[in-house]
Amino acid sequence: MFEKLKFTPGDVPIYRQIADRIASEISEGRLAIGDRLPPQRDIARMAGVNLTTVTRAFADLQQRGLVESRPGRGSIIADPSITASFKSSPVEEQGFIDLSVNRPATTGYLEALAALMPHLADDRRYPVLQDFHAPEGPAWAREALAAWLAPVSGTNDPAQVIMTNGAQHGLACVLGAFARPGDSILADAITYQGIGALCRSLDLTLRPVAMDAGGMRPDAFEEACVAHNPSAVFLVPTLHNPTTITLAAERRAQLAAIARKHRLLIIEDDVYRPLKEVAPPAFVLSDPDITIHVGGLSKCVAPGLRLGAVIAPKPMVSDIAAMLRINCWSTSPLNALVATRMIEDGLVSSVIAGQRAEFVARQAIVREVLSGFDLMTDDVATHFWLQLPDPWHGNAFARAASQAGVGVLAGEVFAVGRDSIAHAVRINVGAARSRASLRYALEALREVLSGGRRLFDTMI
Repeated sequence: MFEKLKFTPGDVPIYRQIADRIASEISEGRLAIGDRLPPQRDIARMAGVNLTTVTRAFADLQQRGLVESRPGRGSIIADPSITASFKSSPVEEQGFIDLSVNRPATTGYLEALAALMPHLADDRRYPVLQDFHAPEGPAWAREALAAWLAPVSGTNDPAQVIMTNGAQHGLACVLGAFARPGDSILADAITYQGIGALCRSLDLTLRPVAMDAGGMRPDAFEEACVAHNPSAVFLVPTLHNPTTITLAAERRAQLAAIARKHRLLIIEDDVYRPLKEVAPPAFVLSDPDITIHVGGLSKCVAPGLRLGAVIAPKPMVSDIAAMLRINCWSTSPLNALVATRMIEDGLVSSVIAGQRAEFVARQAIVREVLSGFDLMTDDVATHFWLQLPDPWHGNAFARAASQAGVGVLAGEVFAVGRDSIAHAVRINVGAARSRASLRYALEALREVLSGGRRLFDTMI
C-alpha cells in the first residue's frame, strides 16, 4: 500500500495523510479487524518519510480508535465497538480547529485564578498544603463542596462527599469499589465514552439500553434488567453527552422506580448540570439511598481544575474513599484550596454565568450556520450532536472534516456495542478560541456536508 503512494507536504500534514490512507483501507475492507500493520520503521521506509512522522500517524489512528498496539503483536486494526478511544486534549496545530474536545468557552477561570493566587498564601489553610490528607479530601474542601452541591443533593453533609481528581476519576473509584469483574452495567446505547473505557479496564460488561428523543426508554431499561441482572445503571441525565438530552422529571421517576425494583445502583454523572439554570430534580435528591452522584468543576468551570465530587450514601463513602486511597492516595490539596476559595468568594458562580452566556451565543451561531441539518442541542450545552445525512457515517465524516481543518468526534466512539452506532458526530462549541473561529469551522463543516456523495466517495 505505502510503496505505491507518495506523501507530499501541503495543506494536510503528511502524518495525517498516512493516517487517513490507513483509515480508508479499513473503511474499504482491505484491512480487517485483527489485521497486523507492518512495523512503523518499514512503513517509513516504504513511504519515504521519517519514523517520527509514522509514529505520529499511528498515534492519530489510536486516538480515532482504529488501531491498537499489543505487546508482542505490534499494531493491529482495532474493533471500534471494544477499543474506541477518545482524546483528552485538543490538537494544537496552526490552521486546525479541534472541536472534538471540551474546553472552556471563556477565560473566566484564568481571570479568577489570577485574582485569587496572590492571596492564597494568606489563607489560614495554606500551611497544611504540604501535608498528607484523608483520601476523601480535606474537611474544609468537603464542606465547601457540600454547600455548593446542597441545592442539587438536598444535603449539606460533608461526610457524604468524596473529593476526586475530576469526574472520570470519581467514576473509576465508584466502579472499583462496588462492581466486580464480570458484572453488567447498563447505560444509554449512545453515551459518554469514558464509561466504556472504565468498564473495559475493570472487566465489566457495559450493556446498551435503547433510547428515544427523551433519553433512556423505561421499557427497554426494564427488559435489560431482567435479561442481564446488572449491578448498576449509568446515566448522564442533564445535557447528556453526546446528545444534549435532559431527562424530564417523569422519565427520571420511571427509571428510578425500575432501578429500585431491581435493586440497582444509579450512577448519576451530572457534570453538566451547573450550566442548566433550571433542570428537573437530580436522582440524588429524589432517590438518595440508591444513587451515587458524580459532579465537579471541570465541565462548568475549566478542565484544568481537576476537581470532582462524589456524593454517596454514608454506608458507601468508606469503600469509595478506600478505592481512591489505593489508586492515588489522596487528591491535591492545592486544587482543593483553589476550588474552596473560588466557591467561598463567589468566583465559581461568576465563571459559570460567563460560560453559560457564551454557550448561548455560540449555540445561536450553530443554529444559524447549520440551519437545515439535523441537530440535537441545547442553548447552554458545551456541545451538539449532528445527525449526518446520507451517505455519511461518523468515521468517514470525521476524516473529511479533519482534511478540511476541523476536528470532530465520530458517533462510533459513543456507541455501546456495534449495533448502537449512530451516523452522527459530536461537536464542541467551546473548543474554538473565539466565536469567529467557531463560525469559520462550522462553515467548513457545512461545505463538507454539502459535498454529499462526491466527498463521501473520496473518503472511502
